[in-house]
Amino acid sequence: MRLVFAGTPETALPSLRALIDSPRHEVVAVVTRPDAQSGRGRKVHPSPVAELAEEAGIEVLRPAKAGDPGFLERLAGLRPDCCPVVAYGALLPQSALDVPRFGWINLHFSILPAWRGAAPVQHAILHGDEITGASTFQIVKELDAGPVYGVVTEAIRPGDTSGELLDRLSVSGAELLAATLDGVEDGKLEARPQPLDGVSLAPKINVADAQVDWSGPAMRVDRLVRACTPGPGAWSTFRGHRVKLGPVRLVPDGERLAPGEVAATKNVVLVGTATHPVELGEVQPEGKRLMSAGEWARGARVDNGERFA
Repeated sequence: MRLVFAGTPETALPSLRALIDSPRHEVVAVVTRPDAQSGRGRKVHPSPVAELAEEAGIEVLRPAKAGDPGFLERLAGLRPDCCPVVAYGALLPQSALDVPRFGWINLHFSILPAWRGAAPVQHAILHGDEITGASTFQIVKELDAGPVYGVVTEAIRPGDTSGELLDRLSVSGAELLAATLDGVEDGKLEARPQPLDGVSLAPKINVADAQVDWSGPAMRVDRLVRACTPGPGAWSTFRGHRVKLGPVRLVPDGERLAPGEVAATKNVVLVGTATHPVELGEVQPEGKRLMSAGEWARGARVDNGERFA
């Protein structure tokens, strides 16, 4: 099939590579978000998908909106049979959905209808799910509600961050997406409507959502930090300044500390919760580099009994 691939971040790269390498399909163009500022210098860079496509000699389309007339005209001129989508990051109007004869097939990182939305992996970790996965489905107007072609499952490991889990799902999901397109082309794969029960939503987690609430149980703190790693980054305040927090370790046999209370030794920093304490791993004080919690506590001369807020 002639394919126009839509995607933006690194998560989409395994799928794009798999389709470029497929002997059955031809990626004639990619659609991605416009170049954006990134990094410390805030320089403008192309998306990871755009970089890979340019390396492969594939045309790159960067519409400000997927409904732009010029983009729709070029998309129709490419005559795609299907448009596979992985983390494109923009809404697709019906005028775009109507162009390919097999429609737009999305790879979504959850077992639909669970966790429809922008942050399915983060919410799966945040809510303590033991199993997640990836689904391929036909894009319709309603958010992530189209009929499903296929599913793969993935166990969530106790220490998984959203970044680690998404890395695994992006690889297994790429295989699923390629197999889905093969089945669609062969006429052997039929999409089935999602169940009406079990729908849950996974809206984007922003910086405000990532603030640690030390009055909650240790398990909730652990899940929040892992769900927000690497982005947007869990945080708390200490002495009125923000401190980013990397994954923590549960210390069920640790001394009881008040919520947010700090107990620091030379190399270990414990913080109290509503249940047992957690041990901080890496931290990043405001305006400084990432460092171990012990290094931070020594440099800041943290006194036992001080608190995170």
